[in-house]
Amino acid sequence: MAYPVKNYDHLKGGALKGLSDSQLDQHFGLYKGYIAKLNEIEEKLATADNTKPNYSYNEYSELKRREAVAFNGSFLHELYFENLGADSEISAGLKAALDAAGGKDKVIADLKATAMGGPGWALLTRNRRDGKLHTYFVAEHHLGLPIEQDLLLVLDSWEHAFMVDYGTARAKYLDSFVENIKWSEVSKRFGK
Repeated sequence: MAYPVKNYDHLKGGALKGLSDSQLDQHFGLYKGYIAKLNEIEEKLATADNTKPNYSYNEYSELKRREAVAFNGSFLHELYFENLGADSEISAGLKAALDAAGGKDKVIADLKATAMGGPGWALLTRNRRDGKLHTYFVAEHHLGLPIEQDLLLVLDSWEHAFMVDYGTARAKYLDSFVENIKWSEVSKRFGK
């Protein structure tokens, strides 16, 4: 099954504060590349010889090692684009979880601090083990992704997400990201 590329053009035309159409177009192009690479890997895995995998090198082994990069690169981008759109519709359940974590402002400050740690992803999750909200940093799409997490808010902190508009001013991009959070989407994910 080939994964389709989703269209996020509705985010263009001034729908987002601080993110230009040029920035979004470049980001959408990168996302399309991850989908294409994921489809290519899946196609090759369907016929790859899996009888002699090893650590040093084997085509099957390399495909399996890179599969998570393309998979997470594809779908973290979708979650990121889907949680953009600037609204303030926080559900009662999410509000209670944010309050229990010290309040929305504290959680957002922690998410921004997490994103400042380097290129990668900053995630706000609900931990299935303790039921609490957590923030995590994930590098290269698949390194550091903790298990048993419900992804609630996904923040792309790779330079490609902001370089056109902000150069190296990651902190200014993060301020714009926060202004563009679609809390109704975050609430929907929390409710699942």
